[in-house]
Amino acid sequence: MAPPDMSPSREAVRPARAAGQPGLATLAPERVRTVKMAVWLLAMLPFLRLLYLGFTDQFGANPLEFVTRSTGTWTLVMLCVTLAVTPLRRLTGWNWLIRLRRMLGLFAFFYALQHFLLWLAVDRGFDVAYMIKDIAKRPFITVGFAAFVLMVPLAATSANAMVKWLGGKRWQGLHRAVYAIAVLAILHYWWHKAGKHDFGTVSIYAAVVFGLLAMRVWWWWRKPATGFKAHR
Repeated sequence: MAPPDMSPSREAVRPARAAGQPGLATLAPERVRTVKMAVWLLAMLPFLRLLYLGFTDQFGANPLEFVTRSTGTWTLVMLCVTLAVTPLRRLTGWNWLIRLRRMLGLFAFFYALQHFLLWLAVDRGFDVAYMIKDIAKRPFITVGFAAFVLMVPLAATSANAMVKWLGGKRWQGLHRAVYAIAVLAILHYWWHKAGKHDFGTVSIYAAVVFGLLAMRVWWWWRKPATGFKAHR
């Protein structure tokens, strides 16, 4: 489920080791803005699709399950894409990619918030006692709720002004919670599918997430002096 590496778009980045294509290694500000707009539109498509299906009554026999599954899936997709920004930047040399990371992380929270509100308002009808019982007794709800709770402060502190207010080190420490969020999101999905013995799709997401995390660990291990600061 936060966000993602919700880092500010102005964050200074270290030059990537790999040399990317000359035409893409550095983009003019106006071209970066165009790319950001295109990515924003692409990230909005799942939400716009849900609106269209809702207005045309095409959610199927179980609308709640359909929308809950869709928002959960897109939360995980956005988390994976957010986590992929740093490895792609390092491997290609396209430093401008870092300017997409905050937006992608916020989209992960956007879909996670919808996923949570569906459970809170529609599935549980704002019944607090029922919600607490659900969180305490159902492991996949427990880890999913924990992931969402961790995403809230990341989304709330995603603005550039929050970096100055918190201080760089504290802000970075807080936003490393994205790694725990990604793992909890995978566990949430895995336990949800365990009852149906359907691990095909979730295994793919798990491989992607743990592969992206393994790359960070590898870079950190090879350059322990720099720590995770350079490899978020």
